[in-house]
Amino acid sequence: MTSTTPPRLAIIGGGPAGLMAAEAACAAGVAVDLYDTMGSVGRKFLLAGKGGLNLTHSEPLARFVERYGARRTEIRHWLDAFDADALRAWARGLSVETFAGSSGRVFPVDLKAAPLLRGWLRRLRESGVTFHMHHRWLGWQAHDTLHFATPQGARAVPAKAVILALGGASWPQLGSDGAWIKPLQEAGVDLAPLQPANCGFDLEWSEHLSSRFGGSPLKPVVAHWVDRRGVAHARQGECVLSEYGIEGSLIYAIGAELREQIAERGEATLMLDLVPGYTESALADRLAAPRGKHSIGDWLRRRAGLDAAKCALVFELTDKPTLADPSALAKRLKALPLRLRAPRPVAEAISTAGGVRLEALDENLMLRGRPGVFCAGEMLDWEAPTGGYLLTACFASGLIAGRGAARWLRT
Repeated sequence: MTSTTPPRLAIIGGGPAGLMAAEAACAAGVAVDLYDTMGSVGRKFLLAGKGGLNLTHSEPLARFVERYGARRTEIRHWLDAFDADALRAWARGLSVETFAGSSGRVFPVDLKAAPLLRGWLRRLRESGVTFHMHHRWLGWQAHDTLHFATPQGARAVPAKAVILALGGASWPQLGSDGAWIKPLQEAGVDLAPLQPANCGFDLEWSEHLSSRFGGSPLKPVVAHWVDRRGVAHARQGECVLSEYGIEGSLIYAIGAELREQIAERGEATLMLDLVPGYTESALADRLAAPRGKHSIGDWLRRRAGLDAAKCALVFELTDKPTLADPSALAKRLKALPLRLRAPRPVAEAISTAGGVRLEALDENLMLRGRPGVFCAGEMLDWEAPTGGYLLTACFASGLIAGRGAARWLRT
């Protein structure tokens, strides 16, 4: 006699990857139990909503894929299953319309995460997903028995298949604390060390700059840097002075290269063009005009268009002889050197790099050395800048793992 009871799948982690894995598995006829250490799911997803919930990006797929750097080939396969257009269509299926802003970033029309999450959770419950909150995963008691700590004590859960979607180690107060590293190491899973991604970098500011201009934006600017292969690059964007150094979208976009340079050399040098609207020669001519009784700060505002924060940065990093020489000062404004000392700690980062190496997984994101165990989301060894790329790949990996786990259970 053939049993009509659907096979059950355990999913650990209630972020976008885990929830999408649950949806995919349910659609394939598998019953899902989803466990999370927090009292509710989607905590970090809701935090992203405070910035408008940048779901994905509208740029062409070829350029989109390039944002994943060294892992772009592997992630291209994820996106073949669920790309930016598919994500927007999925949101529409939850009655959430989206729009692309002037930067190409895609947001819900109401710029909120809560309505989308509420609708999603309602649909998942109606599909048969059972949620188990306040369950902290501690590893395995036996090969197919999961070990949890709960407010009521230890709990053992038999599971023929499990999807781990436990996040990285950034924003640990929201549940992603990297505690999964130890049980996976004990299980012999190949892991890359977790590192901060989409984070700020430390510089040695004076107390004056730190206290007076921390939080001030620098825009527009162009960053120039030379990568580890000796290739020069330039990128325009915006960044922010912080009390400890510098952060913001421009820095996040090139953060992986900066982080690796610091690891190899002890520091990374970034050259900032504070006045991209002028050539160096035109700027020198403007600064060489008679200054009269104007202070150098006022002169920089009038002749170079610098605001107070940019002026303060110039004074911080420029000696008096250079300030007095229009040609030397123009050169400085076009290439102001920032010597980055260290990335900020993982707990402060928006996301993390490192985790379960993709080489340890098959095409369905199942661990080669532990059949029946799948991994998805940020706990995998990949990274991407902000701009919707992080969420899109998390959704896509969850979909693949959910479908793969469902096939595994049925065979």
